[in-house]
Amino acid sequence: MALEMRQTLSQQMQLVMTPQLQQAIKLLQLSRAELSDVLAQEMIENPTLEDLVDSGREQDAQRLKERGENNPEASGVDGPSMDTAGAKERRDVDNASSADWEQYLGSFSPSGGVAGGSRDHSADDLPSYEATLANKSSLNDHLIWQLRLTGFNAREEGIAALIVGNVDDDGYLQDPLDEMAVREGFDLAVAERVLARLQEFDPVGVCARNLQECLLLQLKQLAGPWDFDVLEAIVTKEIPNLERRNYGAIAKNLKITVEEVHEAARVIAELEPKPGRPFATDDPQYISPDIFIRKVGDDYVVTSNDDGLPKLKISNFYKNVLAQGGATAQTKGYVQDKLKSAIWLIKSIQQRQRTILKVAESIVKFQREFFDKGIAHLKPMVLRDVAEDIGMHESTVSRVTSSKYVHCAQGLLELKYFFNSGINGVDGESLASESVKMKIKQLVSVESRERPLSDQRLVELLKESNIDIARRTVAKYREQLGILSSSRRKNVL
Repeated sequence: MALEMRQTLSQQMQLVMTPQLQQAIKLLQLSRAELSDVLAQEMIENPTLEDLVDSGREQDAQRLKERGENNPEASGVDGPSMDTAGAKERRDVDNASSADWEQYLGSFSPSGGVAGGSRDHSADDLPSYEATLANKSSLNDHLIWQLRLTGFNAREEGIAALIVGNVDDDGYLQDPLDEMAVREGFDLAVAERVLARLQEFDPVGVCARNLQECLLLQLKQLAGPWDFDVLEAIVTKEIPNLERRNYGAIAKNLKITVEEVHEAARVIAELEPKPGRPFATDDPQYISPDIFIRKVGDDYVVTSNDDGLPKLKISNFYKNVLAQGGATAQTKGYVQDKLKSAIWLIKSIQQRQRTILKVAESIVKFQREFFDKGIAHLKPMVLRDVAEDIGMHESTVSRVTSSKYVHCAQGLLELKYFFNSGINGVDGESLASESVKMKIKQLVSVESRERPLSDQRLVELLKESNIDIARRTVAKYREQLGILSSSRRKNVL
């Protein structure tokens, strides 16, 4: 066969992801905090975007200024002594802008007055402004501060700094000391002596190489009528049995009574397995709801939470640039591109808010009993149920419910919380998996600490409550709830 090149025409359908569509999909799946960051960045990069709130404040200030210039009577220059409301507001703005803040701060006293006057002490006796600021130190800073007070020589201080630099946030030494000695070229015997001194630092148990060493360092600091040899033996040899609360095996292995094991277990339980925990510097992540669901009369009202998000509008200045003419073709082209981008962004945000509201309203319709009576009445529901109800694709509903939160009478919940599988009841009625988890949690909360409920016993109790569930499913839900097995929940006598 001879090879030849020919041109042919064919028709085919395919989805084209335009940049605008990609942006709309991206905005839809963003969380509230991420959306706020994206909008702030867009306002920086696109000069045609303005915040409606800030723009309104500027217009109000401009109107006040024009009112004062055009109305001498209101300004108080030639008019009566009684000020009008507009003139008073304008003077407050002018006074605030013309105040000498540096002089004010320089004469301000932290005790509540102004330095000088009737005070006997001078401003030099007061702490600086920077000294009044609180700054939480990290674990590394805390250890370095103690290191400098220890009296190491230059060689030991260098080794100590390297060791401290390899301590993680939990307070443990990450790299083996012998590997550090080879890598950094220092003497291992000297490093062992330095490490021993570092392990005496605060917090107790810091710079340990493993959990056993961490606990032993803390046990050495304890004062009390306890048998240290028993505590040391349990920590060094019986940690696996201690985790399983197999006190009989510990007593047998160490040739002591079970009562002694119980007493030692109480002491060990009071130790801190992560000594660096108090110095954690992670800031808490606060969640703001995207949707509010409130009951008004017999109905539930779903509203969007727009607080904290910029209310975008198109800048009038750039509208006038195109309308008045006189600008170069390059300038007009730049402004037109930015205006199109701004308009599409505003439409995408509006569409995002409408879609979230639709999904939330559909959830309220399906889960009405949950909002009326609580979690025990949560129904099984999947994404397809809401997608068919509002006429959208399941993938769209999935993006909407990801990292979105609703505030209702039951608390602050993620939208995905309402979508869960069903568990068959004894009478054939389906129950939501979250309702079953709540029931398991309630049963465990009232169990006897000396004889905790096994997974099989939980299955039997759930069946009495009209919930037909397998033991392995109970075990899975128990682990998801962070509940230990019955052997590990058994209380120390």
